Amino acid sequence: MHRRHSLPLLLVAASLSFASAGLRAQDLATTCQASSSYDLTLQPSQLLFDRPQPAPFHVELHDGNLRTDGTPVALKAEDQDRLALFERELRALAPRAKAVARHGADMLAQAVRAEAGNLGLGADTMTELNRRLDARVAELKQRIDASNSTRDWQGDLAEQYANQVAGDLLPVLAGDLGQQAIQAAMSGDMQAAASLRDRASDLATQLRPRLERRMQALRPEIQALCPSIRQLAELQQGVRGGGGQALNLVQIAQ
Repeated sequence: MHRRHSLPLLLVAASLSFASAGLRAQDLATTCQASSSYDLTLQPSQLLFDRPQPAPFHVELHDGNLRTDGTPVALKAEDQDRLALFERELRALAPRAKAVARHGADMLAQAVRAEAGNLGLGADTMTELNRRLDARVAELKQRIDASNSTRDWQGDLAEQYANQVAGDLLPVLAGDLGQQAIQAAMSGDMQAAASLRDRASDLATQLRPRLERRMQALRPEIQALCPSIRQLAELQQGVRGGGGQALNLVQIAQ
């Protein structure tokens, strides 16, 4: 069965993937070993969990009340209390995860600037890079702030956005290196020209691992979310939906 991230982890992972202009950072879900087969949407009045298969396909939570596939589920008082706490804890976790995601976007922007600073780029190039990078980070943060559903970050959307960012930023860096190569060739330094051309052509693959190493600094912030996510998994244990099936809204790998 295909598993998707729960909302908090997915927001963090999406921030890293998008803001890095295609950077394939490590699978952050492994940090907390948490996943879900459901899409999650946070609405003001309830939590909605949806998946194409298997049943239950739709799960609704509101103040300890449970509906599966449109049918109310009679629960013991203890289970109602557990689900009410589950909802409160998940709602409290979402803004914490968004804060990590926003910080991840800032860290990646700083990492890109630091790496660009090591390329000997011209002042005009750095100005243009900073302008584009600031615009992309602001756009990403707006998406993070507005998002209340894992559906906002699914499938090809992440890849398409990452490719757009890469297409916006990398040519600025490569273009400057290419210009440096031309100037070196005109001055007769063919070795330097060849080296600069190689750096320009290999920029994307060389930059990626360096950014990944810099982004390891975000791991402690992600790890700080893990106890709350594990608590969510514990709160749902023993609660049965329609037909007596375990909810399994959040899974923790053993």
